[in-house]
Amino acid sequence: MFHKKTISFFLFTIPLLLLSCKDNVLPKPSSYLRLDYPEARYANFENNCPFSFEINEKATIKADKNCGFSITYPKMKATIYLTYKPINNNINNLLRDAQKLTYEHVIKADDILEQPYINPDKKVYGMFYQVNGDAATNSQFYVTDSTRHFITGSVYFYAKPNFDSIMPAASYIKNDMQRLMETLKWK
Repeated sequence: MFHKKTISFFLFTIPLLLLSCKDNVLPKPSSYLRLDYPEARYANFENNCPFSFEINEKATIKADKNCGFSITYPKMKATIYLTYKPINNNINNLLRDAQKLTYEHVIKADDILEQPYINPDKKVYGMFYQVNGDAATNSQFYVTDSTRHFITGSVYFYAKPNFDSIMPAASYIKNDMQRLMETLKWK
């Protein structure tokens, strides 16, 4: 009936087929490191400059020339740069420069969201920009009292601008920048 070769073939092939009928192995999808940051605690920062504001206690602040500041987040490899300029009948030029600085990132940005900030009680008026995409900066702002003082701020990360990978840190610092704007007081 059956030849020896046929029987040998079935005896060898059937166990091989049964052993090979396991679930297909699929590669695991890429994942990202979950970054959790401590809850922000703020302290008032004041010196000889004509303004004060609140700063995250986890950040370090260094005074630059002409009441400018570098607010550094070493663990996130990021710095907020603040620049102060007195207004001398040049408010339109200062506003134009601040807006131009933001919109220079439009080449790499997916979207730029503008959030006006108005606090008539403290005489603080400005704009907060959230730059979405792989731009060099993710958040920028300017504030002014419209007569004497003008401040710009922007955050820069010391890493290749890949928004997906720096998003948790960018979000954390964005909240700190908004807090800085909201607590700014002119002297």
